[in-house]
Amino acid sequence: MNRSTQTTQNPTMPRKLICIGDPNTLPADVFEGEVLVVDTSVAVVDQLDDPSIEGVWIARDQLPKISELRGISQSGIMLRDMPEGVALLDSELRVLWANRRLIEWSGRDEPSVGTNFYEMLSNPEIMGPDFCPFHTALATGDESNSTLHTEDSRYFQVHAAPMVHPVHSRQLVVTVSDITEEILQQNKLAAIHQAGRELADLRPTEIFMMEVDERIDLLKENIRHYLSNLLNFNIIEIRLLEQATGNLMPLLSVGIDQDAADRQLIAHPQGNGITGYVAASGVSYICHDVVNDPLFIPGVADSRSSLTVPLMLHDQVLGTINIESPEINAFGDSDLQFLEIFARDIAFALNTLELLVAQKANTAQQSCDAIHGAVALPVDEILNDAVNVMEQYIGHSSEVVDRLKRILRNARDIKQTIQQIGQRMTPLEAIPVGGESAHHVSLRGKRILVVDADEQVREDAHQLLERYGCIVETAHKGDEAVLMVRGSDDSTIYDVIISDIKLPDYSGYQLMLRLGKLMDYVPMVLMTGFGYDPGHSIVKARQNGLHAKGVLFKPFRLDQLIDVVKTILDFNEEVKTSGVVPPKPVDSDAPAESKPASDGDSAADRS
Repeated sequence: MNRSTQTTQNPTMPRKLICIGDPNTLPADVFEGEVLVVDTSVAVVDQLDDPSIEGVWIARDQLPKISELRGISQSGIMLRDMPEGVALLDSELRVLWANRRLIEWSGRDEPSVGTNFYEMLSNPEIMGPDFCPFHTALATGDESNSTLHTEDSRYFQVHAAPMVHPVHSRQLVVTVSDITEEILQQNKLAAIHQAGRELADLRPTEIFMMEVDERIDLLKENIRHYLSNLLNFNIIEIRLLEQATGNLMPLLSVGIDQDAADRQLIAHPQGNGITGYVAASGVSYICHDVVNDPLFIPGVADSRSSLTVPLMLHDQVLGTINIESPEINAFGDSDLQFLEIFARDIAFALNTLELLVAQKANTAQQSCDAIHGAVALPVDEILNDAVNVMEQYIGHSSEVVDRLKRILRNARDIKQTIQQIGQRMTPLEAIPVGGESAHHVSLRGKRILVVDADEQVREDAHQLLERYGCIVETAHKGDEAVLMVRGSDDSTIYDVIISDIKLPDYSGYQLMLRLGKLMDYVPMVLMTGFGYDPGHSIVKARQNGLHAKGVLFKPFRLDQLIDVVKTILDFNEEVKTSGVVPPKPVDSDAPAESKPASDGDSAADRS
């Protein structure tokens, strides 16, 4: 096939005809000098730039099949309209052909044939991994990849593959993908992880200098900053779950109406909004349209959608984060993913802060316990000596008695001051479970007298009972205990008296009898080893007013000690409320009381 010589031939330029296949198939009027023979139709493309080419002749045996022609036509259309960019480059990286999408990304109105590929995309930054992907493909014959970053903050991934045809081996087929959204997502994830690490990243000097409230305020400000500036959330509410009560307590509110921020919510799927549902289930929730969501309770008047995720530490729900927007369908899967990741970081930050508080509280408590333990027994010795001396001066020198009473008060104040300092330095939220439960509140401020010759028992009494707020004083023997009770006034009267059944001067039962002469009701507890009660003292004590549960068998556990003390305290309250005082102990062996004790027992204990 060729163009008509009468209409197209330029008399000053010789005409040429490309022939694909056997030239003998050409028409008779075509001269041999006018024919350019090529082997395949692919080679025609390289010759068509010559302006003297008048036409192309294809021998019948070289004609492609109809299906091939259709495929060639469709391939051209597909390449032109592909959603990714495609270009053909020469060895100088000039664009020989580009499809519509690549031209669109270049910001040009027409094909950039002859333009350098990088110039077509405004000389983007090459981010690797291969910083010379086109030269690598040309030099090695292998495919190469790289990422480009344009000045308008778009990211493209380029894939260069050399042409496999020998004639076109110095050309490259380049495909270009827009990965801007993917890169931005990765950058955002990296920023979120970095922000999460910085939430509770406190230097040792900061930990030392900052109080608990200051650390909490810093954490809240960091959370607000990152949620607003990094995730672009402006209406924020964070609540923490009280594990014991199920209450969801406000921690942080930004852009939330005050009434909504003060609203009482619990972790329950019904009647507590989406926040209560998420806290109860531990499952995130996207509300696309608040008008059609029965769970939604608005935090601001113009809210139209919300996103709520749980604060999870391993499998435990610590609280919730609620985000709201004035737009319908404002939150999608990526928002959910980002907030869930950041919520885990917040949960770990809260846990780290709690551990720091607990560690500081533990250190403070240990310091106070060490100081208190060092002075507790010496102060008890001062108390014992003071009441002993005071007993001798009563009726003889009122001035000395008054001085001794001041010594008693000051000595007791020393211990109480140390104890109170320890309590102030130990935040309530850092006290171990059981240390400040409602079950033990009744122990706080109660005065306990412990009578035992064993110093270790007296030390343990201070350590075990004072951790619950009890005021503990000790005595070595019965006579000291009697003087301690006799020297007490209304403000220092003992709520519970714990005595060993075997004292250096007489038995615990005899002590109970003596105290019965000083007190309307003796709140007594007797300690004994298993099987040790040669004089049936416990039986006699119970017959004379000892509470049925007022016995401790050595060695006893802390919970047993606390239960017995609490039982006596509860019975004390019943006595005060009812006004019915139990009968005083009656000493059936009274004549024997003046006799000296022998081997820790007395005639009063012998049946």
